[in-house]
Amino acid sequence: MPPIDELIRIEPIYLDRLSRQGIFTTGLLLEVTETITRRQNLADQVGATTNDVLTWRDEAQMLNLASFGHPEHQLLSQSGFEGLADILKVDLETFGARLTRGAQELKMDRPSDLTIEGWWDQAHTLAE
Repeated sequence: MPPIDELIRIEPIYLDRLSRQGIFTTGLLLEVTETITRRQNLADQVGATTNDVLTWRDEAQMLNLASFGHPEHQLLSQSGFEGLADILKVDLETFGARLTRGAQELKMDRPSDLTIEGWWDQAHTLAE
């Protein structure tokens, strides 16, 4: 599980507050935000809104896709995908095209079609 400080849509003050709650990985964040009640509890504990917590959760879900690390996170962000919800808004062809453009802009290798399809499928599976 990626460390929580890999989330780019979270302010540093909340990273510190989350670490004081014992939340150091995106996996732990996902675990403690599984239900509406748990999301509200966490928001209250760290002084955030439930919308903040949902944003962090959305990005954490994306970071937990298979074969996903920091370079892939950078690529998806460059391509306009900041979280799982952004992936769910596009079809597979659009997802691939935007990743191709993002890879070109970053001057990095584009992931294989199989990897891209895997991420897209996983995003839809996680959303169910």
